[in-house]
Amino acid sequence: MRALLQVLTALTLLAYPVAVYFGLNYLPAGTIALVLCLLLIVRLMLQKQKVKTLVLPLLVGIALTAGSYLAKRSDWLLYYPVVINLTMLALFSYSLHTGPCMIERLARLKEPDLPDEAIPYLKKVTLLWCGLFILNGSMAAYTAGFTSLATWTLYNGLIAYVLMGLLLGGEWLYRSFWLKKT
Repeated sequence: MRALLQVLTALTLLAYPVAVYFGLNYLPAGTIALVLCLLLIVRLMLQKQKVKTLVLPLLVGIALTAGSYLAKRSDWLLYYPVVINLTMLALFSYSLHTGPCMIERLARLKEPDLPDEAIPYLKKVTLLWCGLFILNGSMAAYTAGFTSLATWTLYNGLIAYVLMGLLLGGEWLYRSFWLKKT
């Protein structure tokens, strides 16, 4: 049951922009805020401090959704993607200063004995991700404050994911090619 709840809450959080769009358009006022708040609370309870860095965006998400419900301000729901991007930016940039960088940590999960010459490359990739989080966070804030709900949903529910997929896939292809050359 726990695993099923983890999968369902993870999928819901990935589909957050689409859920907000449909909730604000087709459900009674405040319903989607309450539902999302409850899902975030369930996700937090399932987290059990396994990944401490994920606690902050969950707590802020709970505050945004609960505040949205209590204040009857549906626009507050639109700022959760900003929070996620800021959290990821902080996490990745902090890892650049404290080491090892985030992408190196992730790479070592698969290949614990990385060659030393890979470290500068992995730092550059971490910097690329920081740039993407800045772009996505800025666009998320812009779409939340200055565009229609449909535009916000399109960017945060599709375009942002496409950009992340392109960076992930492009970097993987480049790394595969680069590693074969060296």
